[in-house]
Amino acid sequence: MGNTNLCTTVLPCLTFTTLYLAFLLLHLSNTFAINSPSPYKPVDNIILNCGSSDNLTALDGRTWTGDVNSKFFPQELSQNQASLATNSLKQSSSAFSQVPHTTARLSVSPFTYIFPITSGQKFIRLYFYPAWYGNFDRSKALFSVKAGPFTLLRDFNASLTADADGDPNDTISREFCVNMEEDERLNLTFTPSDSESSFAFINGIEILSMPTNLYYTPSDSQGFPFIGQENWYSIGNVTALEMVYRINVGGAFISTAEDTGMFRSWSTDEKYLTEDISSVLPVNTTIEVQFTKIPAYTAPQAVYRSARSMESCYTNK
Repeated sequence: MGNTNLCTTVLPCLTFTTLYLAFLLLHLSNTFAINSPSPYKPVDNIILNCGSSDNLTALDGRTWTGDVNSKFFPQELSQNQASLATNSLKQSSSAFSQVPHTTARLSVSPFTYIFPITSGQKFIRLYFYPAWYGNFDRSKALFSVKAGPFTLLRDFNASLTADADGDPNDTISREFCVNMEEDERLNLTFTPSDSESSFAFINGIEILSMPTNLYYTPSDSQGFPFIGQENWYSIGNVTALEMVYRINVGGAFISTAEDTGMFRSWSTDEKYLTEDISSVLPVNTTIEVQFTKIPAYTAPQAVYRSARSMESCYTNK
């Protein structure tokens, strides 16, 4: 219905498994709730403005903390001492992207952020603005990112990604989910590739707690059926996930400020339709959703209030 999440898994052996399509089973009820859903309140909520010594507020009202002299970027690590805090030579044209994309942390050698966080499942969001930084050519930014045993990005080139989307001045973000065990620190390491003149950079980092088993399979569950497969499919805590698409079908764009406390955003679905078809767009902006089987924080109510529907076309012979 209103929401589709397409994810890939990232395994400790550093290979990606087949894409899976996770529908959140967003069901409308014939009855209505009186109270609006309460937002989820994350235990860990870390947002770093990399390469900055200032604390700046983004358009969604959140304050990004500069990583210069931050406890999350320990300078006593010898590899971190070679990194640079710098400004982009050209500012992004995206109105929403000024924070955290105007400054960056970059290096021609590996550098590591260390996050002492609580146990449980976490969002990791990485923000990139593929611009020129001083004498660093944007096309030479080729690097990998590891979170503990997981390789989240391998030989990633943000400028190629932006250019492929048709907007070289665009900002890039990547969202992942990982599970943290008790007393485990999250080490996030950026490593330039072996190619000549390559470097690694990052503009912003977000570490956020997520509700237990929002996207993972409970340990006491057999999982869920996978279309066309006999065996059931499950997503255990030893798996890392990458968000590829999050779409509000038939509805408007949903910003991070409109989420239920996890600062997710939903794209509109028009550019993903394969045909120019006039499907019906039922929308009810006043309906109050009653949550009976899934938690209220699963998605904003706006996701449930729009859909696309079509009827079969029959031809009389």
